[in-house]
Amino acid sequence: MNEQNPPATVRVFIALAPPDEAKQELERELDPAYQAHPRMRWNRVEDWHITLAFLGEVPVSVVPLLRTPLARVAAARKPLTLALSGGGHFDERVLWSGIDGDLDELRLLATEVRAVVDGCGVPHTGRPFRPHLTLARARRDTPSCAVEAAAGLADFTGRPWRAERLHLVASNIGRGPGPIHYRDVGAWPFDGSGSGPQAPATR
Repeated sequence: MNEQNPPATVRVFIALAPPDEAKQELERELDPAYQAHPRMRWNRVEDWHITLAFLGEVPVSVVPLLRTPLARVAAARKPLTLALSGGGHFDERVLWSGIDGDLDELRLLATEVRAVVDGCGVPHTGRPFRPHLTLARARRDTPSCAVEAAAGLADFTGRPWRAERLHLVASNIGRGPGPIHYRDVGAWPFDGSGSGPQAPATR
């Protein structure tokens, strides 16, 4: 990409990220599905996330507008205790793992995050929040793969973990033939103090 001509838009979403231990636990549980369905479009484990609000393609100038209000939302909240649990599919094509734990708090957080997005005048999908972690997508010529893989996760119960940071994430989807990559453009800790930091902590 020509650095002298940076893109005018960026594809972003707001999410929580499970810790490595929780992802590795689920990855081990998925090993039979990886072996049985190698043609599925499997998401990279390092990119697994729980989406709270999906904004899609927005002007680059939107990102600075979101940082301060999202930092305030995070600062006012305590960490959530969550767990990856079970599995399912959307329309027999999208494979996901379910979420257990502080679901009422998670739904409230998603509502607050979406209110921030609305307050900044940024459009988003507006779909009802369904807590899940997307794992893979079946190809159109093998639609049963997601159904079969979801059945293999039916009895999975992961260990509890703490969601301690709110992430504003950008992706390069649609920007070339290579793999999709995600990167934080902002991340803020849940500390329950009720006052947000002046500058985001990023990585």
